[in-house]
Amino acid sequence: MKYILLVADGMADYPLKELGERTPLEAARTPNLDFIAKHGRLGQVKTIPDKMNPASDVANISILGYNPRECYTGRGPLEAANMGVELENGDVAFRCNLITASSDNLLDYSAGHISSKEAAILIKFIDQNLGTERIKFYPGVSYRHLMLVKAGADDDLQDLACKPPHDIIGQSIRANLPKGKNAQILVKLMQDSRDLLEKHEINQVRVDLKENPANMIWLWGQGSKPALVSFEQKYGLSGSVISAVDLLKGLGRILGLDVINVPGATGYYDTDYEGKAKYALASLQKKDFVFVHVEAPDEAGHNGDLREKILAIERFDQLIVGPILAAFKRKRNFRVLVLPDHATPISLRTHSSDIVPFGIFGKDITGRGFLNYSEKEAQKSDLYFDKGHELMDYFIKD
Repeated sequence: MKYILLVADGMADYPLKELGERTPLEAARTPNLDFIAKHGRLGQVKTIPDKMNPASDVANISILGYNPRECYTGRGPLEAANMGVELENGDVAFRCNLITASSDNLLDYSAGHISSKEAAILIKFIDQNLGTERIKFYPGVSYRHLMLVKAGADDDLQDLACKPPHDIIGQSIRANLPKGKNAQILVKLMQDSRDLLEKHEINQVRVDLKENPANMIWLWGQGSKPALVSFEQKYGLSGSVISAVDLLKGLGRILGLDVINVPGATGYYDTDYEGKAKYALASLQKKDFVFVHVEAPDEAGHNGDLREKILAIERFDQLIVGPILAAFKRKRNFRVLVLPDHATPISLRTHSSDIVPFGIFGKDITGRGFLNYSEKEAQKSDLYFDKGHELMDYFIKD
């Protein structure tokens, strides 16, 4: 028996006037997702527990069958795990974005989706100038990086109030800086980084090319080392994870899943969808479970780019869901679960805590004849999970 989890990050949305009050998911051409809805089960799931931030780490922990209320410690440690950065007790890991600041305005949370090559040079430059024996910066992918603060008796950085930069696009930098005891440590690092990065040759060239410069770091998503039982211990299944982003790969490593790096997987619009499907099918020759994550719909939502969000959904359907179904449709020794981890509405340009639709197709799943895979159609289903982590139990055990 093979189990396939397909997550289109941020795919769910709200009805939009320009789409005739349809959502991007309703407007997109999704014959394969619609097949799952018609011949499998459609339902709804609450991936974000009440009063928790609607973040991808919280949502995907839920989807993988773990209760975030019991095990979530922060985003930074998950990304550190994929970078091979070991956390000791008392260490705090922060997500470190390269952003574009314009006067007091946070203009771009991704610095124009800067290339990993350029970003690595800038983060190493920051580490050389701002790093210390206790503070270390590590380059990641595109705009997504890491800062590690080693344990110390003189400060506590775990409980600071830090805002994700994609939540405050176009807002005041000063008004949204970290707050709380010892927040001045982070604020100074962020302010000092601006002085350094604005003068860097890479950013001067980016400005000349009319590209958004990576002229400031933004620190958020802090957390300490988590303790999670492995996925195989929990479900008795060997598995792998395919994603372009450190967060999901790091979570996979912590859960004991093999991390498969697909050449051409970028975490953006141009990611290699076909490559992800190909590597997923190859993994299933040896493994029982594979988790395929696609970031592109979420990025389009953050950018407020309706056209690209619809295209990302269509590519996900055609190039990932389609080949997976084609490979297993007749074998029937499988189950596939497809869903967004959360909504990233075009109108909000950030995550929301809304309930999201899911579809299950495969062995022992009786079709209910739903018309299509969409938020509206899923509302007609009587299958609902108020606790997101219970969905994986249903998918695998029922």
